[in-house]
Amino acid sequence: MTDKISTNHTNRAAYVYIRQSILHPVRHNVESSRRQYELQARAKELGFETVIVVDDDLGVSGSGSQDRPGFSRLLTAVCNGEVGAVLALEASRLARNNRDWHHLIDLCVLTQTLVIDDEGIYDPRHLNDRLLLGLKGTMSEFELGVLRQRAQEAYRQKVMRGEVLPRVPIGFVRKGASGIEMTPDREIQEAIRNVFLQFDRLGTLRQALLWYHDEKVLFPAERRRAGISKIEWQLQTISNSCE
Repeated sequence: MTDKISTNHTNRAAYVYIRQSILHPVRHNVESSRRQYELQARAKELGFETVIVVDDDLGVSGSGSQDRPGFSRLLTAVCNGEVGAVLALEASRLARNNRDWHHLIDLCVLTQTLVIDDEGIYDPRHLNDRLLLGLKGTMSEFELGVLRQRAQEAYRQKVMRGEVLPRVPIGFVRKGASGIEMTPDREIQEAIRNVFLQFDRLGTLRQALLWYHDEKVLFPAERRRAGISKIEWQLQTISNSCE
């Protein structure tokens, strides 16, 4: 594998690209970061005197949905012919979408830049290596799609069970992780029950709203000011469609 490395490569710098999608493992589960930083030693062992670490994208997704200043800096350096080899722990660290991945590989072909990961050394100018790099990029994007699909299906199942409560209705409070119950305030409880009584008595929501408006009965409503939620009593207003 080291036969692919020539003085044309070692006379230039080796760029070690480091990325993790979420900040929590960056701060608490440091093994992945440690393995990525250890690629500096591998670059030295392969004969590169100048090793530059690009770790601007820690905590940034590689899906293409966010700007990655570190990846942009890497592309610029490759395009300028400053890079002899790009080192990353695996393809998913460099990109999680085929657009960014193939853009990088195309630039590496034009500038005779190697791609090195934890499993081998690849010269994108060689047909077999180019094919393998293409498969690695495709699998990286596919893996992200599988993870996203699993998360969406798990969320849908929670919705079906009624456990997704992004916002609790007025007059209710959270109970535990996924339950709700009526607020302890008895005045608000009675106001909520009265809405349903008026709806049953009058038959339509429009008539119930008109009753509240005509009788000038106050009703609890949520007001958000400076990010603070507060329940206030106010008179029900009637929209144009109800008049």
